[in-house]
Amino acid sequence: MTTPATVAGKVFLIIYGLFGCAGTILFFNLFLERIISLLAFIMKACYERQLRRSGLLPANFRRGPAVSGVGSLVGWKPSVYHVMLILGIFAIALSCCASAMYTAVEGWNYIDSLYYCFVTFSTIGFGDLVSSQKAVYQHQGLYRFGNFMFILMGVCCIYSLFNVISIVIKQILNWVLKKFECRCCPKCHKSSTRLSRRNAITPGARLRRHNVAVDTDGQYDSDTEGRRLSGEMISMRELTASSKVSLAILQKQLSETANGYPRNVCINTRQNGFSAGVGALAIMNNRLAETSDSRQSRYQQYLDTDRSTRNQMEMGGTDWESESTLH
Repeated sequence: MTTPATVAGKVFLIIYGLFGCAGTILFFNLFLERIISLLAFIMKACYERQLRRSGLLPANFRRGPAVSGVGSLVGWKPSVYHVMLILGIFAIALSCCASAMYTAVEGWNYIDSLYYCFVTFSTIGFGDLVSSQKAVYQHQGLYRFGNFMFILMGVCCIYSLFNVISIVIKQILNWVLKKFECRCCPKCHKSSTRLSRRNAITPGARLRRHNVAVDTDGQYDSDTEGRRLSGEMISMRELTASSKVSLAILQKQLSETANGYPRNVCINTRQNGFSAGVGALAIMNNRLAETSDSRQSRYQQYLDTDRSTRNQMEMGGTDWESESTLH
């Protein structure tokens, strides 16, 4: 409830708040990164134990560079929804404990105490309920220390929870944008189709082009493949573009081979404005797996492939640990 009254105090507040708020945001981002790393380590250990019990992971599996190229845990990331559930449970438990303290010390009812916890932990701060305003408290030093710890941990936890919820909102927006993609403007398809067929020679090629499957990974488009099948001419620009696409695909395959696992990057989400992000959003994108159908299907396909490879090695009498070391 203390506010600056003089001009010098107000100027000092502006300068101090500029660096103080920036340092606080940095502290929250560091806390977010550490707590996400801790949750990812615990969830990965639980997932590894589950794989051992189900028999999908060898009993002598060890973490380390020797087996980093083999195993079902390469490139594994925790789900956003699981992390959101854990942070939500922790935030609720912390708010309930703090509300019990405020109810006993401040004399508020329990609902008002929960309301105060959310308003304070989320840094909304209406000021209708303020703690530590009485002149004398019983065990005042202990209460102030508990109040400080509850507010600090509560703000950090709610900040992390809000960032995880923002990732979920981003996924929902990407799903909505994907559903409404190119539905509102069908003329764009016609105009782009006419421009891509400017080198067509035979009119019958239009029917043949529609029968060509479109690869979702962007390896080639239907018009270029249709011309190749029908023997039509293509321009030098399209030839150069197709060469660039082939080179990009080759670089991607080489990168996946070098890393030992497919990169969890979706082409559709890379082209929108919600895929990268800075600050807390970038931390969440790097630390957590965006659970979409395409990513889960690709990762499941990778698990099946890796499992079949290990089975072939075991049937052939090959030591898979030595093979991974050579790899």
